[in-house]
Amino acid sequence: MQIWPAIDLRGGKCVRLRQGDYAQETVFNDNPVSVAHSFQAAGAQHLHIVDLDGAREGLPVNLPAVQDIVAAVEMQCELGGGVRDEQSIAELLGFGLDRLVVGTSAIKRPDWFRQTCQQFPGKLVLGIDARDGLVATDGWLETSSVSAIELARQFEDEPLAAIVYTDIATDGMMSGPNVRAMQEMQAAVNVPVVASGGVTTIKDVRALAEAGLAAAIIGRALYEGAFELSEAIEVANAAA
Repeated sequence: MQIWPAIDLRGGKCVRLRQGDYAQETVFNDNPVSVAHSFQAAGAQHLHIVDLDGAREGLPVNLPAVQDIVAAVEMQCELGGGVRDEQSIAELLGFGLDRLVVGTSAIKRPDWFRQTCQQFPGKLVLGIDARDGLVATDGWLETSSVSAIELARQFEDEPLAAIVYTDIATDGMMSGPNVRAMQEMQAAVNVPVVASGGVTTIKDVRALAEAGLAAAIIGRALYEGAFELSEAIEVANAAA
């Protein structure tokens, strides 16, 4: 199982939110590049970046910080937040990003998303954020009536790089991931599923790996020192 440490950007700083609530923000570092360097030094080969401002505004906002991070490290980097049109996708991939997470636009414009997946094969990740099993959109500000698995199945035949599945109830809460929901999603589709939200302990990492998830995103637990990134990578590799 791959481990993707997370850098969430707001105002150019490295922050974390609780349950996607912009009013519950903690600033962990003013220099995201130094955070990315520390992840690479710990052995990470993958990096998950979220433009929180972009997710809310509907277009990438923290581009200077994103560009600085990508230029500074030798990791597979993906970005989510505000990726909602072909021009943005082409430009962001041109900056050196390896994968882009598309969420809201995939839900609201499914035909466009299918076409865009064909245009950029293996470069797009379907971002599914769920609250009680139902898909949330627009930076988690709105909840739809579509189930997460139903949405995933709509696109599983497209050339997706992966599905990032975030359980909002556990995200940033340090309460443990919703392993059952993640496992059900991976079992339901033939696309690699990346678990996001709630990883708090090394046991959580092992549980997700043993549940068959392709990857896991880890954020707050690393920033608060719950365990070392190198240990998480070792456990994920051993359980694979």
